[in-house]
Amino acid sequence: MDLQRLCCVILAFAVVLFVCFSSSVTAGDIVHDDDDAPKKPGCENDFVLVKVQTWVDGVEDAEFVGVGARFGPKIVSKEKNAHQSHLTFSDPPDCCTALRKQLARDVIMVHRGNCRFTTKANVAEAAGASAVLIINNQKELYKMVCEPDETDLDIKIPAVMLPQEAGASLEKMLRNSSSVSVQLYSPRRPLVDIAEVFLWLMAVGTILCASYWSAWTAREAAIEQDKLLKDASDELTNAKDGGASGVVDINTTSAVLFVVIASCFLVMLYKLMSYWFVELLVVLFCIGGVEGLQTCLVALLSRWFKRAGEAFIKVPFFGAVSYLTLAVSPFCITFAVVWAVYRDVSFAWIGQDILGIALIITVLQIVHIPNLKVGTVLLSCAFLYDIFWVFVSKKLFHESVMIVVARGDRSGQDGIPMLLKIPRMFDPWGGYSIIGFGDILLPGLLIAFSLRYDWLAKKNIQTGYFLWAMFAYGLGLLITYVALNLMDGHGQPALLYIVPFTLGTLLTLGRKRGDLKNLWTRGVPERPCPHVQHENSQEFSQEFNEEK
Repeated sequence: MDLQRLCCVILAFAVVLFVCFSSSVTAGDIVHDDDDAPKKPGCENDFVLVKVQTWVDGVEDAEFVGVGARFGPKIVSKEKNAHQSHLTFSDPPDCCTALRKQLARDVIMVHRGNCRFTTKANVAEAAGASAVLIINNQKELYKMVCEPDETDLDIKIPAVMLPQEAGASLEKMLRNSSSVSVQLYSPRRPLVDIAEVFLWLMAVGTILCASYWSAWTAREAAIEQDKLLKDASDELTNAKDGGASGVVDINTTSAVLFVVIASCFLVMLYKLMSYWFVELLVVLFCIGGVEGLQTCLVALLSRWFKRAGEAFIKVPFFGAVSYLTLAVSPFCITFAVVWAVYRDVSFAWIGQDILGIALIITVLQIVHIPNLKVGTVLLSCAFLYDIFWVFVSKKLFHESVMIVVARGDRSGQDGIPMLLKIPRMFDPWGGYSIIGFGDILLPGLLIAFSLRYDWLAKKNIQTGYFLWAMFAYGLGLLITYVALNLMDGHGQPALLYIVPFTLGTLLTLGRKRGDLKNLWTRGVPERPCPHVQHENSQEFSQEFNEEK
């Protein structure tokens, strides 16, 4: 089983390297740096996503998503108030000069380029169009703004930008059908979706379960070590060796290397991202998920099937494996394979979350930070890593590397599987609320450490550090989602908010209570050695008998 644990640790750190990310995935990104194009009269609309519902020969067909322009009238928010209009090609296609024929309140489809957006809208309005759909020449959506020197902004028809793929689909409909109609409306997104509440509970609950399992295991190991130390002094070395088995302690060097290795791995993913690369990540995720699910199920079922959990058989390559592990392994493998095959169905997120949570809990059980010093270095490095690859990387790569990798923009799929996600249930735009494994694992390492310390120091829930650390993590994650909604759903580095709250709380409390030095260096409470106590009690008894 040591080999299995080692494989799980290696895979888990590969997962953490590139998933320190939290975001809400919506219908599409809106790309444009409009700081140099402020609002002004006639050009002061807020940017909103717009639904473009189509009908082909009177039958409802595909729905596309675009973004409304800064200029023109506001687009209605309710579907019942939106009018259905005939769709037609622009002639000329770029709509930069007067159209060759007048329109009867049709919606006109034009290509981007050769002139300003406002020019296209004015030409379409003059020809009698009721709205203009501008097809982008790229995959992303683009914010249509007004240039600083523009004055002809009294535009009375709405303008909507559609991505390149949507334009290609509409052109195909128009060429293959006798009649295509469209309806434009922009439903309002709820301020908070219930999916974010469930995702918050999922993240907090995962750390809670993993921390208690880790602390319970550490306390059992400490009790067992105390028993061995009381028995005989020659068992001291064996007790120390036994206490460390099955646990991997992070040191400061590995914490610093995390940033370098993580950055290299992230750039590799960014450059090599493709359909087959995502398939490889799915395989790796399934391997880790099988190991995590198996470990959790064995630990849970061993309370009822103790004999099967304590009886072992030697298996080639894996070594000694319990009968209980052999019994649950086929189920875990089947579960992961079924999820991988059907991961594109609407409810596949349930299987992905189960495998992901099991993997996170298992890693937090195996991987420990030995003291607050290592935890501070690790989280500080992750804090800088997260900010750099979500925000600063835009300056170097012209797009956020972390967000592109997490979404899988270049793979043709829904993104990498190393995420917990829940569909946005009451959001008319659909999509998922997601959180990266790293945003749970990395703070979870520090929180699990705090509970292990509390239990070994025999601190109760009020005088300990765990309750405050959990509260700080929950508050930091909550603020992440508030920032996410304020930023119109754009990806946010969750560790930007979580690390200061969680790490700052432990450092402040430790200093106030006088435990900071011990937390920083030793990481375990000072305890008298039971063996020394036993020897002292024997010497005292012998001296007392001699005096008598």
